[in-house]
Formats: sequence, structure tokens, C-alpha cells
Amino acid sequence: MSDTPQDPRRRHSAPVVDGVGKSASRAMLRAVGFNDADFTKPQVGIASTWSRVTPCNSHIGELAEQASAGADAAGGKGVIFNTITISDGIANGTEGMKYSLVSREVIADSIETVAGCEGFDGLVAIGGCDKNMPGCLIGLARLDRPSVFVYGGTILPGEGHTDIVSVFEAMGAHSRGDLDLIDVKRIEETAIPGPGACGGMYTANTMASAIEALGMSLPGSSAQNAVSQTKRDDSRAAGEAVLALLERDITPSDIMTREAFENAITVVIALGGSTNAVLHLIAMADAIGVSITLDDFTAIGKRVPVLADLRPSGQYMMSELVEIGGIQPLMKTLLEAGLLHGDCLTVTGATLAENLADVAPYPQDQAIIAPLEAPLKAQSHLRVLHGNLAPEGAVAKITGKEGTRFSGSARVFGSEEEAQARINDGSVVAGDVVVIRYEGPRGGPGMREMLTPTSAIMGRGLGSEVALITDGRFSGGSHGFVVGHVTPEAFDGGPLALLEDGDTITIDAEADTLDVALTVEELERRRAAWQRPAPRYTRGVLAKYARTVSSASTGAVTDRPD
Repeated sequence: MSDTPQDPRRRHSAPVVDGVGKSASRAMLRAVGFNDADFTKPQVGIASTWSRVTPCNSHIGELAEQASAGADAAGGKGVIFNTITISDGIANGTEGMKYSLVSREVIADSIETVAGCEGFDGLVAIGGCDKNMPGCLIGLARLDRPSVFVYGGTILPGEGHTDIVSVFEAMGAHSRGDLDLIDVKRIEETAIPGPGACGGMYTANTMASAIEALGMSLPGSSAQNAVSQTKRDDSRAAGEAVLALLERDITPSDIMTREAFENAITVVIALGGSTNAVLHLIAMADAIGVSITLDDFTAIGKRVPVLADLRPSGQYMMSELVEIGGIQPLMKTLLEAGLLHGDCLTVTGATLAENLADVAPYPQDQAIIAPLEAPLKAQSHLRVLHGNLAPEGAVAKITGKEGTRFSGSARVFGSEEEAQARINDGSVVAGDVVVIRYEGPRGGPGMREMLTPTSAIMGRGLGSEVALITDGRFSGGSHGFVVGHVTPEAFDGGPLALLEDGDTITIDAEADTLDVALTVEELERRRAAWQRPAPRYTRGVLAKYARTVSSASTGAVTDRPD
């Protein structure tokens, strides 16, 4: 073999396998199925998040095989490797949930590590759950090699139109006395009927939609059922598409531009998506060198309405949106209204506008997506709040069904478990603002989601009568009057650390403010007496994460040079 690579598509694999000096490398690869012809082909790494840890990812092994076959058919050599996934749905409400956001960084690191070491020329990454999708995109962005993301797809509804959030809320209804154990068990047994990501416009479907709008997955990838021929075809087509991107030398930095991130934010708002999209999109942009801030969500939110009547605040599930055409007709509507940048490049090699040119509108009788002239909410549901409790910002998800203003008495807790116990035993009552602090990226560490307490509040019938604020996060399945990502976090001495039971807290989603009725002097008096608590972990991955993670307002990333 020649020591001089001839194929510009092989700039990463050629140094690994070309020439007599790389005989040992070729010997190793022959043992995993390479033949002489394969050493002359571009290598496409297939990053699979397959696992039996969670139904979101239990089918992805087959999708990875399809993607690899697509790369092979297009003239490349597919090489499947795995990265991890965890399950928020299983870990919520436990100490294990602290590893959830951490897993995003582990996934990004592992994809970068394997591809960087093995010399893959292009990549397909397949994700099916909340953190592995942005983790995949961060890894692809760092590598900046021709790449396509594939979403694993949504789950089908459970019996009686139920899903995972139905189970969490059933637990809350039981604690109130409205649901007996037999009914809780029935919902538990039937709500998750098979593989796929949680079925509402929760974080998984939100991020899948954002990534498609960003241009990093093939058209339609975000709105397909997990177990379907359509999803298998999407995976195979992604493997083929990487070879076309290699031919044209199109990389993520050509696609993941500022305008593309604005498109992603716009689609997330129109769909009524998860607050986690704020955290993840900022982090994904940071990985590719694009500056996206909390202020961008506010600016875009002033001109983009909420159009989708999807869970958790609405009625419908993602599988029902799939039946009427997915998000493509919505994107075409937004494009025609001047709300999307149509000239953004995508992984098809065409622009967003070109991809949408022949998309048909939704059926006239559908009720899932409202018309632009009659939106469910005229401006964004994602509200970035500032005030003396959130000098660097906080993120609320206010659909309007909860009202737009809440003022109440603080009930302060130093952990999710403390708050959950008092919600369950009836200590939290109407008019309370539940404050859960020391759950931020550094303080938790890991910035746990608060799906268990928010579901308990809803299950106890207090959704419109109790608010909750935290330096932690929320699941895409959380709803009610909730504010998360409060920064600076309590562990860093943010104002949340200074609150006491009985303080009056006001959340105003029209003025976009989060304040406590305390004077500057009183806050400073309390600050002088405050002491940072000891770290909860001093060794291991959580300790490493706490030492390196940035503020939630900058995406909670771990590789910032500052």
C-alpha cells in the first residue's frame, strides 16, 4: 500500500491504515471484518447509544446496523461503536439522577475519544433519549467531520393514552388519596408499551426536533415512530448521506451556524418544547464556536408563537403528530412567515428552504398544530427571568394555563428529597413557593430534574396553587408554575442560598422577573452569615464534574477555556 493518501475523503483514516508502516493497524482491523478493499474506503464511525438500560434506546442496535449498511452501500466502511446512556425516567427522584446531565459530557467525550483515536472520516450518531442527543451533537461538533444525527424515534402511547408522566402523576394522585394502588399498578404496567423515547413534547422529542431544524438530521428524522420501517430507512439513509457529505467536504461547522441555531430555537418555541432545550442548545452552540445566550431565547420568543397542542401542557403525543406529517409542515409554515432562515445548509447538502419546497400542508381537519393567525400562545412559553433572585437569569416554562404571575410564601428545602417528603405528606399547601436549592450543576452536583416533585404537585391537585423554583432543572414532562436554572446557583452563593421560610417570592412571566421582597441590606446581611456547604462528593465522576462545570446560564459545559 502507498504511504501517500490519494483520496481526500480519507484524510483521517489514511494515516491509520495506509502504508507498510501501518500493517499492525490493518492486522487488528482484519480481525473485526475488514478486507483489502475496505482499507481504501472512507471509514464511517456509527456511534450507537444502544442499551437495555431504557426503552428509549433498546432498539437502537438495529438502527446502527442499518446506518452501517447504508454507509457500506454508498462506498464507505461502517464501523459501529457504542457510547453510554442513562435513563432519567428510572433515576428521577433518586441520588442517581445526579448522573443524568453528567452523562451528556461523558457521551460527548466518548464519541470524540473513539473517533479521534480510530481515525473515522465521517460519523453517524444515533440517540434516543434526553442527554444522549445533545451529547452526540457536542461530540460531532468538536470533531467537525462530515456527520449525520439519527433520532431513535418516539414511543407509542400506552393504554388509555398514557405515558411515563402519567405514571409520575398517578403516584401524586395516590399520595392525595385519589387513586388506589390497583389503579397505580395498572398505569405502571401499561404506560410504556415498547421501545422509543417518552411520547410527549418532552426533552427527547424537543431535542430531536431542534436537531432537525438545525439541519443536522435528515428531513423527517425527528417525527418517526421508534419501531417502524420509516425509522429503519432513515437510519440507512443517514449512512449513505455521510458519504455524500464527504464528497462535498460539508462538516458540522458549515451547518451549525448562528442562523441554524436560531431556526432550532424557533421550532422549539413553536412546538412548546422543554426548558432543557435552553441548556442543551447553548452547550451545542458553544461546542461549535457559536455564541448563543439566554437573551437570544427572549428575543426570538417575542416574535414566535406556540402552535403545538402537545403534552405535557397540551393534549396530544408525538406519535399523533407523526400521523399528520411531523414537523416538516410546521417548519414550512414558519419559513413562509419569515420566521426561519431558509438559506441554512443541511446534511442533505441542500438548504432548509430546498428541503421544504415540496412539503404538503397538514390535513385541514387536524387539531394538533394551530394556525399562525390563531396561536395557542402569542409569544414563547420559555421565559428567561431576571431579578434579585436570578441576577444571571432563570428559565421558566409558562404556557399561560398556569397564569402569568404568582406571588407566595417561600418553603425552603436543601434538596429534592426534602421537598418531595413535604409535598407528599401535605405540608406544602396552596400559596407556597417551593424552593429547592443546592441542586445546581456544582451544588447537586449534576443539576437534577425535578419531575418527581412537580408531578407530585400536579397529582395532589396543586398545579395552579403552588409554584416551584430551583437551581436544578425540569424534565420536559414537568408542567405547572415552575422556574429552574436559577443562576448563580446556591452553591456559588447565589441569592437562592439566602432565602428563608416565609419570604415573599414573586414570579412574573409578563415582566420576566423573579424577585424576593427583601431589601439589598437584608440580602447582604444574610450573605455575610452564609457559608458554602461542603461538597457532597469529593472523588469520582460527580466530583470531577463539579470542579469543571460552568454555570447553567452558559450551558453547564465542562470544557470552557475559562
